[in-house]
Amino acid sequence: MTQDQGGFIKSIKDGIVATIRGVGEITDAVVDTVSGSVINAVKKTGGVGTALTSSIADIVQGTIQGAAEVGGDLGSTAKGAVLGVLRGTKEVGGETLDTISVTASAVVKSTADVGGDLASVTKGAVEGAIEGAKDIGVSAEDAASAAASGALKAAGEVSTTAVEQVRNVLTGTISGVKVVIKEPFKGDDDKTE
Repeated sequence: MTQDQGGFIKSIKDGIVATIRGVGEITDAVVDTVSGSVINAVKKTGGVGTALTSSIADIVQGTIQGAAEVGGDLGSTAKGAVLGVLRGTKEVGGETLDTISVTASAVVKSTADVGGDLASVTKGAVEGAIEGAKDIGVSAEDAASAAASGALKAAGEVSTTAVEQVRNVLTGTISGVKVVIKEPFKGDDDKTE
């Protein structure tokens, strides 16, 4: 991690801590903070694509760290992070389904880093994707699938226990939507552990 990247993550974290302490309502506070951070990050980098993906991961990491620091509900934080990223990328024209997957993945990885509940954040990320789907012009099912796939892929990079926890949440329906897991990463399971 570069010094600039570390400073960016810390500024996001500090902003989330201050916002949550000041407001108390996590989801809305996170949506607003993350959305603004995404827009600013895109303006600074001058584009989308890889720069946006990296910025999203950093923004989500700072968000999860901040919420964890103040004892905030990480499930609500995850939902707010997905909604915030979707709102921010809608303004700058980012890739919607890829963005959902990247955000859900970053939520799971960042939560694992702080020792949080992966099941709770996975459910929150999928709920955020479903809620934000109509605003970005995709179906709730496609949004849920993208979030589920991103979360499961990230869990696979964490541990087999993490995969189990995430997969258990993704069976059935979330917010009235049947979650369909698309696993383009099946080859990753071939690695020896």
